[in-house]
Amino acid sequence: MSNENDRLNSQTDREVSSEDAAATVTLTIPCTPEYVGTARLTILGVASRMGFSYDQVEDIRLAVGEACANAIERAKILKVENPLITIRSLVEPSKLTVEVEDHTDNPSGEGIDQDKPAAEIESMNSQELGALLMEILVDEVSVEPASGGGTRVRLVKFANES
Repeated sequence: MSNENDRLNSQTDREVSSEDAAATVTLTIPCTPEYVGTARLTILGVASRMGFSYDQVEDIRLAVGEACANAIERAKILKVENPLITIRSLVEPSKLTVEVEDHTDNPSGEGIDQDKPAAEIESMNSQELGALLMEILVDEVSVEPASGGGTRVRLVKFANES
């Protein structure tokens, strides 16, 4: 058992090198403000292991926090009960891809203010300051519907070439 722990510790303590195959780190949290800090800490650990500079790690961490905050806002507007956010980090030698997927679909529309124009609800993704901030902080941002309902935000930050 000790040898197994030593082997695992040695794998987690080293930085990701160019020989490493892609690794995926997945975290699912409740879609509430209290858990955004958990998402930020997780991405801090993942990005730090890739050799990003302190400022780049902070940019990634902030972008993930904004994506989570946007998901929380959508859940509130759509009045979704017990929504979840799944954060998937794909670690590759040349880049870090983070997908923040919320499960905020409300197919019944129950509880939504029907007097509010549908276009206003749909356009909130591109209008929010958080979306602009994400575009400034990372190299690529895309927003698309998630399979099974909700929204998927994909953030990409390319690793520095040495």
